[in-house]
Amino acid sequence: MDQPIGIAVVGAGYWGPNLVRNAQATPGLKLRYLCDLDTERARRVLGDYSTVRVSGSLDEVLADPAVDAIAIATPAATHLPVALAALRAGKHVLVEKPLAANFADGLALVEEAERRGLTLMLDHTFVYTPTVQHLRTLVRGGEIGTVQYLDSVRVNLGLVQPDVDVLWDLAPHDLSIFDAILPDGVRVERVSAHGSDPIGAGRACIGHLTLELTGGVLAHVHVNWLSPTKIRTMIVGGSRRTIVWDDLNVVQRISVHDRGADLIETDEARTQAIISYRRGDTVAPALPEKEALRGVMAEFAASITEKRPPLTDGWSGLRVLSILEAASASLAGGGEFVSVRDVRRPAEWEEAVA
Repeated sequence: MDQPIGIAVVGAGYWGPNLVRNAQATPGLKLRYLCDLDTERARRVLGDYSTVRVSGSLDEVLADPAVDAIAIATPAATHLPVALAALRAGKHVLVEKPLAANFADGLALVEEAERRGLTLMLDHTFVYTPTVQHLRTLVRGGEIGTVQYLDSVRVNLGLVQPDVDVLWDLAPHDLSIFDAILPDGVRVERVSAHGSDPIGAGRACIGHLTLELTGGVLAHVHVNWLSPTKIRTMIVGGSRRTIVWDDLNVVQRISVHDRGADLIETDEARTQAIISYRRGDTVAPALPEKEALRGVMAEFAASITEKRPPLTDGWSGLRVLSILEAASASLAGGGEFVSVRDVRRPAEWEEAVA
């Protein structure tokens, strides 16, 4: 495209202002509108001297030929009608997580975007941090060997959401990271979920997921709205090295440990296997500090311009939704393991974007 991509942000609430700020700062994008039913709130977000238009009508925004794409920051229950209207109007779509309120709605959006040859991208923000980008390189490049386990903790004294439980609110961050860093052919096959509501909020405020991956690898996710202490950690264990990520440690967010245990001898006559312990070096890579949402906007613009799927495309959003739905079924069933849909882009659409 010779001209910048005209973009409108829909939703001026919690996340919308962040999208506005980063859209304005991204080369290749031109912010045209901020759309919200509360136009006064939208005007406050933009400021008195902004040249960006404010509208309370989605139809008005979608009818403007200067708008090529929209970024949606509205409640999950509204993602289907808003995104579907945008796709049918020929607009590319960036949508806040989760993709939709359920798998069926998400699939409808993905199929609509595929049929029309439009970009549908998920704002899986953490995937675009320098740390996760480096994690992806290490894990998918084989630097840590075969993945043996993953453990993630995401807890803080957070906002108890009125419409979703803690699993649907916080776990998409960890699930989207897993989806981005795991090698091709490794997927979540089954999930077991446990949760509790100690304050009587009417939904789980504390949640634990056990994910069974291809090959029997286990991953765990702990999410919690009620912790007075904020913790953001992830451990990715491999057969050669283990990665520890502490997102709150700005000096050393990530460390790579050449330490672990190996089975060196198996003797059926023995009651115990012989284990060898590695005690190698620990390396802390120097990573740049960049705002992840700037990377989201840059990838959105690039995917439209280059006519290619973004890293966090609609199919990645569907994979996250499939895990969340299975987790909800497991939670309702007392924590039993529930199979997760195998979500893949059909061959005919793979060929279309090749």
